[in-house]
Amino acid sequence: MKANIHPDYHEVVFQDLSSDFSFLTRSTVKSKETIKWEDGKEYPLIKVEISSASHPFYTGKHKLMDTGGRVDRFKRRYNK
Repeated sequence: MKANIHPDYHEVVFQDLSSDFSFLTRSTVKSKETIKWEDGKEYPLIKVEISSASHPFYTGKHKLMDTGGRVDRFKRRYNK
C-alpha cells in the first residue's frame, strides 16, 4: 500500500438533532466541535438531521401515501 494517500480514519460521534440520539463510529469526516462520550474521552461531533432513530422507515411510522385512487380508476376504466 502506498503511504500518505488514504484519508484520516478516526472515531467520531454522530448526533441526530431531531431525536437526541448519538452513536460512536469511525469516519473520515472532520469537525471542529467535540463532545465528551460515555467513556470519558472527547471525540469530534458530527450533527445530522436524520438517522435510524428518527427515520420513519426504521421507526415503523412509515405511512403509505394514497395515490389518489389511481388503481381504482384504472380498474373502472379497463374493466369493460
